[in-house]
Amino acid sequence: MSKIDSILFDLDGTLWSSAKAISEAWGLVLQKHEDIEKKEVTEEELYSCMGLPMYDIAAKLFPSLSEDVRNQLMDELCEFENGYLEKRGGVLFNGLEETLAQLQKKYKLYIVSNCQDGYIEAFIKAHHMEKYFEDTECWGRTRLSKGESNKILIARNHLKNPIYVGDTAGDYQSAVDAGIPFVYAAYGFGEVQDCAYEIQSIRELPEVLERVQ
Repeated sequence: MSKIDSILFDLDGTLWSSAKAISEAWGLVLQKHEDIEKKEVTEEELYSCMGLPMYDIAAKLFPSLSEDVRNQLMDELCEFENGYLEKRGGVLFNGLEETLAQLQKKYKLYIVSNCQDGYIEAFIKAHHMEKYFEDTECWGRTRLSKGESNKILIARNHLKNPIYVGDTAGDYQSAVDAGIPFVYAAYGFGEVQDCAYEIQSIRELPEVLERVQ
């Protein structure tokens, strides 16, 4: 295998957890909608949706609403959420920034997520991560599968031998679709079976990447 030169990261469940802040933000919006019965989305409900595109999350959480109504609601929730997260941030996984600083010395770092446009930027601004990431891509911009978003970012940045790090079966499939290796972040929210490379903490990633090469 050629030497890994770059890392594509998933965001939720791999770099941070934002479920508590999102639950708070969405609750504030839902309380204003008298015509919508559901007034709260719990952290547990959000964890069960991690990795899905935003409109798929809307269908799962608001099944009684028509597609147009629930998608419009999701757009409203996400717009408010971005501003809320930018101010309050989320919970970074233990050792994240030290590990990113270490990895940056050897690899170019990127984020590809199924989130809305502006969500990755909220993470970066809230936690002052601008210096670590070269570029990002997301469902909110491409409206494509994560595998296709991976391909777009890889082509745009002329990456030769990237690897994807994520915590869900969807992340694994996105790496397969893009034709790149995968590292399973087993400390996250999802479950992936029979992965060649697995980490129990983000701190383990540098050592695991040495084995990939």
